[in-house]
Amino acid sequence: MRTSQRKRFSSAVLPAAALFAATAASATIAQAQETVTDLPEIEVTSPSPVRKQARRPSAPAPSQPADAIAETFDAPLPENLPGTLIVSDDTFSSVTVVTDRDVLSTGGQTITDALQTRPGIIGSTFAPGANRPIIRGLDSYRVRTQENGIGTQDVAAISEDHAVPIDPNAVDRVEVVRGPATLRYGSQAIGGVVSVENQRIPTFIPPNGFSGAIRGAGTSVDEGKDASFKATAGSNGVAVHADGFWRKADDYDSPRGTVVNSFVESKGGALGASLIGLDGFFGVSFSRIESTYGIPGHEAEEGVDPYIDMVQDRYMAHGEWRVRDAGIEAIRFWFGASNYRHNEWAKHDHDHGGHGHGGHGHGHGGHAHDDDDDDEVDFSVHSRFKNKEQEARVELQHLPVGTSLGTFSGALGVHVVNRDTSGIVPDPDAGESLLEPAHTQSVAAFWFEELELNPFLRLQAAARIEHTTVDGTGWEDFHGHVHGNHGHFHAHSFEGERSFTPVSGSLGLLQKLPFDVVGRLTGSYVERAPDAAELFSKGMHEATGTFEVGNPFLDVEKATTAEVGLAKARGAFRFDASAYYTRYNGFVYRELQGLECDAVSHNGEFDCVHSDDGHGHGHGGAHMFDLVFFQQRDANFYGAELAFQYDVAPIWNGLWGIEGQYDFVHAKFDGGGYVPRIPPHRLGGGVYYRDANWFARAGVLHAFDQNRFGEGEIATPGYTLVSAELSYTIQGETIDGIVPVATIGIKGENLADDEVLNHTSFKRREDVLLPGANVRVFGSINLN
Repeated sequence: MRTSQRKRFSSAVLPAAALFAATAASATIAQAQETVTDLPEIEVTSPSPVRKQARRPSAPAPSQPADAIAETFDAPLPENLPGTLIVSDDTFSSVTVVTDRDVLSTGGQTITDALQTRPGIIGSTFAPGANRPIIRGLDSYRVRTQENGIGTQDVAAISEDHAVPIDPNAVDRVEVVRGPATLRYGSQAIGGVVSVENQRIPTFIPPNGFSGAIRGAGTSVDEGKDASFKATAGSNGVAVHADGFWRKADDYDSPRGTVVNSFVESKGGALGASLIGLDGFFGVSFSRIESTYGIPGHEAEEGVDPYIDMVQDRYMAHGEWRVRDAGIEAIRFWFGASNYRHNEWAKHDHDHGGHGHGGHGHGHGGHAHDDDDDDEVDFSVHSRFKNKEQEARVELQHLPVGTSLGTFSGALGVHVVNRDTSGIVPDPDAGESLLEPAHTQSVAAFWFEELELNPFLRLQAAARIEHTTVDGTGWEDFHGHVHGNHGHFHAHSFEGERSFTPVSGSLGLLQKLPFDVVGRLTGSYVERAPDAAELFSKGMHEATGTFEVGNPFLDVEKATTAEVGLAKARGAFRFDASAYYTRYNGFVYRELQGLECDAVSHNGEFDCVHSDDGHGHGHGGAHMFDLVFFQQRDANFYGAELAFQYDVAPIWNGLWGIEGQYDFVHAKFDGGGYVPRIPPHRLGGGVYYRDANWFARAGVLHAFDQNRFGEGEIATPGYTLVSAELSYTIQGETIDGIVPVATIGIKGENLADDEVLNHTSFKRREDVLLPGANVRVFGSINLN
């Protein structure tokens, strides 16, 4: 069945590939098309602190429709044309931009769901409520997630079952920096940044004093429902903001049936206010998110029903002062502080020392799993994670300086992080805590400078120096011998502080080429300080099925990257293409030791067996976990990404076009062996139609078999995702300057109901399928 599907897919793709090649060769014809998609200019701010100019913020510029469409329709096109490929040709880094309209039509409970089909990006898909972005095969400690310039301040990097505390309904725009972003954001951005932007801290007064939106959607695959609102009002230099969201989804269906314990329930909101003037703004906000979600897999099928109950309170401040004097263009600052906590819950197992052997169970009740309901369901807390964190960043941009070489524009910055993290097992008889309380402090300074040699050529240089200290308790040694069926291992404690001074630098070039094409070439050397969990983990990690031993003697991880890219943001033919190579020295990873260990020590000793003995249970029948050590090894990554759209011709009241994408990443250790959990090659394409009111699209995305897998992994079969979308947008009558715009739509995902296994997910080895065929109905009313 799968072989025939792949043959059919190949026969369909080859003509499309030939068409794309022909399209690329005829760029001059595309440029001459009279009817094109003329996009509003979108300023991408995540990669660099250097902005074109410090100006009074205003509402985003409205779209300017193509002449043919404008003559047909009185109503203007929406601000963000749905389904349009947004290309940034003014940045030295590869950037993917996803709008709130894209998020609205996409099913899923996390921001990653709207990103994971884009080139170079995929999700960890551990659970519907815990799906972390993976960029170019890198995740966890190497990919930073942030909201309005401040990190999400969670524990998602420590374990794949931990959620990123940002709901999709809080998104106005997502910018994904593919590749190293360490120079501005620090060690944990060595692989990239996922930056969520919104107006929780208002940066401008809305047109006519008010803007808002109401949104809602429902999904068939999990009987899911979500709703949200947001509103911003202002006058006389004061703006206030409020938003709220709610979502609920039951266990989802897959082609093999219902996936047990895959529910999600979330709610939250935010309040913010700003003082806004001609020379800048200052604002603050408070937000809260609560989420309860199940963890599917073997433990759920055995009735352990692990689930997580998470809460985060978050305070933020942001401001900008446009000095325009004394050599200073503008001063900007960001501050965030949060209190994150979650409990990991699972059913009580009276036969095994009071614990089930499944679940990282979390929470203080939820989804009918309340700790006051022991007469109904006997759940207990197995682990409790906490993170209290403060982060501040200040950037000073200097006025442009004209020289005989060209015009210099640049910015200096200081970045400070203070973090207290822990992952504790409340019951001392249940085993070692994965992470004893650890304290991390980081202070950094960075500098970006751009030189515009002429209107066609710009250069950029950047540097960062960072000092990080990590104070915690772990194991400096874990040793023993296996004799016969069992062995006994001893741990030697380490308690103290490690300090690191990562130094990073980069050079970049942007060259304007004929036909509105921009070429970019970048080279970077970046260093990453190990995270507290990499240094001090010790004990059972239920999510990955491992018994982890951190390494307090890890050194900084070093990456040298070269990347070349071409981008075209305007005209009928738009595309973004990148190819890259990264050499890692001291790549930190979890190395399997060929042993399985009991999570609970007995008289100071841990019971371990050879993994191939197939016992799976140790002392007293306790569940065993694969022993892994955090180690360092040199590795090489290389890959490519391509996305394009071509507005073929006018038709009816609008235009139709074709689109395509391709991406792959190859990662291998020196001396042989593949880096684990690397995504497969993916190839996709489709057709679309859009005008001032209607948008329609149909497409496929095929992931090929992944036969290049790391130690302890297995091959993963390919899959094909078929999708289709239809939406209608209408503008209502203006009332007191407020313009209502309503959208209603329907989108089908995985319409072929293909069996999808994600090679990058730790749930792959448990054969947990992703959702099957799904239909999402969505609607929104936007005001101004």
